[in-house]
Amino acid sequence: MVPVDIDLARAAITPHLRRTPTLRTVIDTVDGPLEVVLKLEYTQLGGCFKPRGSLWATLHARDQGVLTDAGVLVASGGNAAIGATVAARIVGVPVTVVIPETAPPVKIDALRAAGARIHLIGQRYQEAADAAEELAEQTGALALHAYDLPDVVAGAGTIGLEIIDDVPGPLTTVVCVGGGGLLAGLTATLRPGDRLVGVEPLGASSLHQALAAGTPVPVELESVAADSLGATRVGDLCWDAVAGNPAVDSVLVTDDQIIAARRMLWDSHRILVEHGTATAVAGVVSGRIRPQPDSTLCIVLCGANTTLAV
Repeated sequence: MVPVDIDLARAAITPHLRRTPTLRTVIDTVDGPLEVVLKLEYTQLGGCFKPRGSLWATLHARDQGVLTDAGVLVASGGNAAIGATVAARIVGVPVTVVIPETAPPVKIDALRAAGARIHLIGQRYQEAADAAEELAEQTGALALHAYDLPDVVAGAGTIGLEIIDDVPGPLTTVVCVGGGGLLAGLTATLRPGDRLVGVEPLGASSLHQALAAGTPVPVELESVAADSLGATRVGDLCWDAVAGNPAVDSVLVTDDQIIAARRMLWDSHRILVEHGTATAVAGVVSGRIRPQPDSTLCIVLCGANTTLAV
């Protein structure tokens, strides 16, 4: 894995972002009630974990003298764009976002309200990413990657440091996986005895298919969670972090299981999250992930830019 300095990232972003809480609670699973810890990262600025990595990358670039008046630019299915917008507002530079035409309206509305310059291009994340690369070259803006940039990975990893502070270990931490930036960041915080489980929809499983093939491969997307877990290939940083790592597991869940897990969180806790976030919950609720002896099960609820009607 490319070395990332999570402690440095934490020191830089902590004065600007929220310290999101954890909640020890009981959820209903197919095997009965289960005690878990929920990391309420959806209470972060912007309603998701993405500002952590975007802010660290922007602050780091400013410190290195490579942040220009053109500001920052990112391609995203929605949440990384929101994260970049939050970061740009904190640092005081403009932000341009390139998002697929299929992005959820709630995310587009949030970006417009925050003052982002928006380009709606393509049907998939990769189409938006290709367009963003050209736009960054034309404008001189700092190109932020949604998940495959060392500073972005380091920022995401600061979540793991907070969980360690709040929850006695060893830990089994469960997260959803799109391009894998969050998973990659959390691998850098693993201690002896800790485990990390990445959960993906059956119809958007870039990590799972890469592990099966022994290398990252392009995947087709057909899932209710593809708007936020829509990477057609797992990121290189994630792959470097998890390939051959015995402390990291990968599981798949169906769209029906995702929808049921999302509904369970709302019905039992009045917590409303995106389908992508509910993917991690589904890994536990479905019984695909079970508690291990002497290990606390912690689920990262990483985003809630959605509406109940979705």
